[in-house]
Amino acid sequence: MELAEETEMAREEIDGFLGRHETGVLALARSDEPYAIPISYGFDAGERTFYMRLVSTPESQKRRFLASSPSARLVVYEDEAGGSVYRSVVATGTLEEIPVSELTVEHIEQYGEAKRPLFEIWGRSKADLDIQLYRFLPDELSGRLTEIDRDGGE
Repeated sequence: MELAEETEMAREEIDGFLGRHETGVLALARSDEPYAIPISYGFDAGERTFYMRLVSTPESQKRRFLASSPSARLVVYEDEAGGSVYRSVVATGTLEEIPVSELTVEHIEQYGEAKRPLFEIWGRSKADLDIQLYRFLPDELSGRLTEIDRDGGE
């Protein structure tokens, strides 16, 4: 029998976890309609702020969601030890677009941490893509660690 023990991650564990990773799933919601996409991010542990470069085409569903100032949730997760240890961090809040005219050196450094998207994966030329920069300062940030004892403690 499997036994699972779940614990909350401390602030330092959450910050370290987010600093080790660069990708997650960003879920956006407006009214009753959800939308989720894989993204990459840079994370500033001092300010507990995420930085994202989001790429879309002008007519895309992603662009329509982003234009509506939706509620946002970012999920970053991993499993290790043959599926015996799971970690996840969930951040909720609103995205804030940063106009290029307001970029600071600190912003540029953070966006440099967001190594994806790889433009080669797009079926269109760069000229057809909208690249917008966002800051995500979550209202809530929590993490969980789940360890599974596959022997059930025997």
